[in-house]
Amino acid sequence: MQKINGKLTVFFEDPFWVGIYERITEGRLEVCKITFGPEPKDYEVHDFILQNWYSLRFSPPVVADGKQTLKVNPKRMQRKIKKQLKNLDTGTKAQQALKLQHEENKILRKDKSHLQKAEKKQLQFELRQQKRKAKHKGK
Repeated sequence: MQKINGKLTVFFEDPFWVGIYERITEGRLEVCKITFGPEPKDYEVHDFILQNWYSLRFSPPVVADGKQTLKVNPKRMQRKIKKQLKNLDTGTKAQQALKLQHEENKILRKDKSHLQKAEKKQLQFELRQQKRKAKHKGK
C-alpha cells in the first residue's frame, strides 16, 4: 500500500498570499508554490486545489527526512489545527503598524532603563569607594 502525505500552508508574503503545498510519496518530498492574490477563504483554497491539481508544478523529488509520522490522537490533531488557525495578526495595517511601533518603543524604554540603572549603580560604587578612601585617610 502506497502512503501519501500532503500539507498545505497558506501565509502572507508581502504583497500576496502564498500557499506552499508539500507532498511526501515513498519517502520523497515534492513542493509546489501557489500564489494567491488577496487573502483566500478556505473554500477558495479547496476549490483551487481541486480545479488546478493536474496543472500544479512540483519541484523535483528530494529525499525526505527519515522520521515517520506517528498516528496522532484525533483530539490532539484538532487542538493543533485550532492553534494554527488562531489568527494572531488581526486588525488593519494601521493597527499592525501601531502595534509594531509600540513594541519598538518598549524595547527602547527597556534599554534606556537598563542604562540608567547601570549608571546609578556605578555612581553608588564610586561614592562607596570615596567614603572608604576618606575613612582610610582618617577623615
